[in-house]
Amino acid sequence: MSGSYRRNGGSNSYRDRSRSRSPHGGRAREGDRYAPNRHGRDYRDGRDGRDGRDSRADGRDNRDSRDSRDGGRDSYRDARFSSRDNHNNGSSKDRDRSPPSRNDSDRSTPMDLDSAPAAPARKVPISLEELIKKKEQEKQALEKPKFLTKEQRAELAIQKRQKEVEAQRQAQDLERQQRAEFDAKARAEVHDNNRYGYDSRINSRDRERSDRDKNRRDGNKDSSSGDGPSGVVLADKEIESVKKHYMGIDEKERKVRKRSDKKFVFDWNADDDTSRDLNPLYTHRHSAQLFGRGSFAGMDLKDTKGRDHFYDKLMANRRTEAEVARAGELGDMAVQKERKVNYADRHWTEKPLDQMRERDWRIFKEDFNISCKGGSIPNPIRKWEESNITPHILGVIEKVGYKEPSPIQRQAIPIGLQNRDIIGIAETGSGKTASFLIPMLQFISELPKLNEENMGDGPYALILAPTRELALQIEQESLKFAVPMNFHCVSIVGGHSMEEQAFNMRNGAEIVIATPGRLKDCLEKRMLVLNQCTYVVMDEADRMIDMGFEADVNFILDALPLSNLKPDTDDAEDASKMTMAIGNETHKKYRQTTMFSATMPAAVERLAKRYLRRPAVVTIGTAGQAVETVEQRVEMITDENKKKNRLMDLLKGSFAPPMIVFVNQKKGCDTLAKMVNSSGLRAVTLHGGKSQEQRELSLSQLKNGKADVLVATDVAGRGIDVQNVSLVVNFDMAKNIEDYTHRIGRTGRAGRSGVAITFLSSYDTDVYYDLKQMLTKSTLATVPAELRNHEAAMTKGGIGGRRRGNDEF
Repeated sequence: MSGSYRRNGGSNSYRDRSRSRSPHGGRAREGDRYAPNRHGRDYRDGRDGRDGRDSRADGRDNRDSRDSRDGGRDSYRDARFSSRDNHNNGSSKDRDRSPPSRNDSDRSTPMDLDSAPAAPARKVPISLEELIKKKEQEKQALEKPKFLTKEQRAELAIQKRQKEVEAQRQAQDLERQQRAEFDAKARAEVHDNNRYGYDSRINSRDRERSDRDKNRRDGNKDSSSGDGPSGVVLADKEIESVKKHYMGIDEKERKVRKRSDKKFVFDWNADDDTSRDLNPLYTHRHSAQLFGRGSFAGMDLKDTKGRDHFYDKLMANRRTEAEVARAGELGDMAVQKERKVNYADRHWTEKPLDQMRERDWRIFKEDFNISCKGGSIPNPIRKWEESNITPHILGVIEKVGYKEPSPIQRQAIPIGLQNRDIIGIAETGSGKTASFLIPMLQFISELPKLNEENMGDGPYALILAPTRELALQIEQESLKFAVPMNFHCVSIVGGHSMEEQAFNMRNGAEIVIATPGRLKDCLEKRMLVLNQCTYVVMDEADRMIDMGFEADVNFILDALPLSNLKPDTDDAEDASKMTMAIGNETHKKYRQTTMFSATMPAAVERLAKRYLRRPAVVTIGTAGQAVETVEQRVEMITDENKKKNRLMDLLKGSFAPPMIVFVNQKKGCDTLAKMVNSSGLRAVTLHGGKSQEQRELSLSQLKNGKADVLVATDVAGRGIDVQNVSLVVNFDMAKNIEDYTHRIGRTGRAGRSGVAITFLSSYDTDVYYDLKQMLTKSTLATVPAELRNHEAAMTKGGIGGRRRGNDEF
């Protein structure tokens, strides 16, 4: 009957197509699908998938506007469901087991079309304006802030965390599953590859060793991946990409050659080698099989030598005595040649002076960081005994205690002995005083002695110094050499009466050490003349220019005689012509001018160009650089009370006296000195407000050990040589980097070590950049983070910090 129904179903053919192939399951599922008590969606009532539950079963009324509108459709549906339920009056258990019996009356249950309510009108789509308005309302609702309580926020955070944990767990499960599948696949492939068993014809250990050696030679280019299955070979590009991903290989970028550059490009890249692709022998080298005891092709040298003993004995009997002698000579020549090569390659310290080659002198200058320029420069001094210094002066040098010459002395003294003009640029505390004193004493010793006839013409040598303290210090060093050689040395500096200095000059003097200001006054008052001055030294020339003595220096140098001035030609670089006498006068020589400084500013270069003739420039290290034996420390302290407390901690710390503290103002010296004295240490002051006697007394107390601390301004910043100064404290930072260089040069002198500590504040931003650069170049200094990251240390000139007063000297 069901078959006839399917053939003649008419309008029910669509419903029959949705039935199951089971003879009893299709109608049951259809009835269950449209059952009124099923919580699903009913698509037959025209509500587009709305809830199909019976409103009466849920206890709902028809007050809803939508239910009142669809009342006709609800009555039609209820009537239809009620007629179906009458036929399905069995138990629910029976209905679940088998579909209900169907009769012809069941299929004719639906109501007549005339009695059914009218079909609802079709829905009109929303207009574009309403849709835009709806979107805007939703957007405004989302943008409107919604208040959430603390419990709600905590609940949302917990839900979010649970979702993240769940997603992470799912990702781990997926990765674990993929890994298990990969391992299973790999084991299956290994099993398939090894299913035919073990190959007993080839030694597996030898085969693995040969493969390993081949891979090592080829750079592991054909090695299989460790994670993949056996036998899978990775390409070169894949291996490179893996290395780049995990090891972070940096790719070298090739330079882009501009059209304005030179024609040739010498940059070499390994990818430019095309021979690897030309022949496979370049990439896969042939390796000879090794046998025996590891020798190539089974050749054992010991075994071969034993077998060839008979052959060697036979050849020895056949050789004549002449051939044996010739073989011996050839062997001796080879040994001598090897010894000669090794002898020539010795270090310069192991060679005598006559065996020094140009290469050895170049290595010598590099060892002492000596650089020279300006014509023909003589070789430096290795030892005092190897120089051209007279034996009398060498004896004085030995008595003074100069064991080894310093770098500036090694190069400046040979040039000075050739009577050439010199510009010496060296760091403070490098021995510049002796580098011009020794050539000057030998120069004066060749001149006639002073007597009543020529003592009125003035001194033979003149030394200019910027400060009184430096002039007195040079006088003390000069007396060490002058007294044994019967030379008279006089100092002319401010602070003493001119009558006293004129009384000291009554018997004449070969050497005069003076400051520019006082010497100019003596020349103007005719108390001193420079008619026979032939040797001029300007020590700390840059300092003299900075202190405003440029006009005074020009006045003094213009007062020198012009008869002994060197010619401004190539003859000024010829040592043989410069050491000769001028004209027919036997004892008259060309004037020699020497200038020493730690820095070389433009004003000093202008002065040298005017008064020096073809000078030789000697530079030790880098111009303006601090001594490498000084450890530089910088501390950022702004508060004055903290600076004073930190200063007292340093002075009472592990540093042994003598110690020097630099400030910028004269009144600051007295204040700090009183504070240091109250703490139990002995302090003395040195500044421009002190008289000359007070200055000399302060320096003598510090040198003799009667004082522990010297508090000074920049007056003591240059040229002051106090032995064994362990600590220099810049309580106030210097106003420029040159003064800072000279300040810290008071310690670490003559090869000794020292410590320099500087307090920085907001007043010192103008020197932040230069100080940072100097600390960066030094090997014993560290740049603090505050200075390194400060905006004033980024560019030259800083940001224009606040300035102090000018009451410094």
